[in-house]
Amino acid sequence: MPPASQTKRIKGISVFRPIVYGNSAQPVDPDNRPRGMPADHTHTWTVSFAGNDGQDITHFIKKVQFKLHADSYANPVRTIEQPPFEVTESGWGEFEIPIKIFFHPESNEKPLTMFHYLKLHPYIGTEAEMEQQRVQRKPITSYIYDELVFNEPTEAFYDVLTSKGNVRIPTKSSARGRGEFVRETEEMEVERIGEALRVVDEEVAKAKEKMKAKEKEIAEMQKALEAKR
Repeated sequence: MPPASQTKRIKGISVFRPIVYGNSAQPVDPDNRPRGMPADHTHTWTVSFAGNDGQDITHFIKKVQFKLHADSYANPVRTIEQPPFEVTESGWGEFEIPIKIFFHPESNEKPLTMFHYLKLHPYIGTEAEMEQQRVQRKPITSYIYDELVFNEPTEAFYDVLTSKGNVRIPTKSSARGRGEFVRETEEMEVERIGEALRVVDEEVAKAKEKMKAKEKEIAEMQKALEAKR
């Protein structure tokens, strides 16, 4: 039977720990392809899960599991039990990667699954800017800042969670090689999605106007046919 501290929860307490997850990708130079890379692979990439600003998370995270595209990679389920919690591969397509986080037993917490859409191609900027990034083979980064929130943790896990790490909100300058944190990127993504929705709304409105015009035209034709009878 586990000690009471591992099962007794602290009522009314929430503890959060900041994390960063996402991927970086580098277009392959056709004249300098890594040895053994499949001919159709266009990028090397790394997907990772880490503490914000390099903070140690191993005191409460036991392992991290990345599930790659099953049809594209041998052994698609990659379990990493020591930091850095990351997987490096090569490929040509973008896909969603489930990231499953396992906590230490004393947490008495179930595994948590997050999702990251692997990005290999430019997705921020104007069309001209993105085309320039493609031509220059600029590296791509897509990282999300998030927080793991533990509501009413067990007494033992509370001690673990509060034993290390100061909580700091990330900024661009604290990315430490991971590219811009997606506090900025998320805003741009929201703007891009908003613009796409606006375009869709405009196209829907145009389609409705065309439909009304066609309906009017059909009604007039029917009226003309009836007049001839």
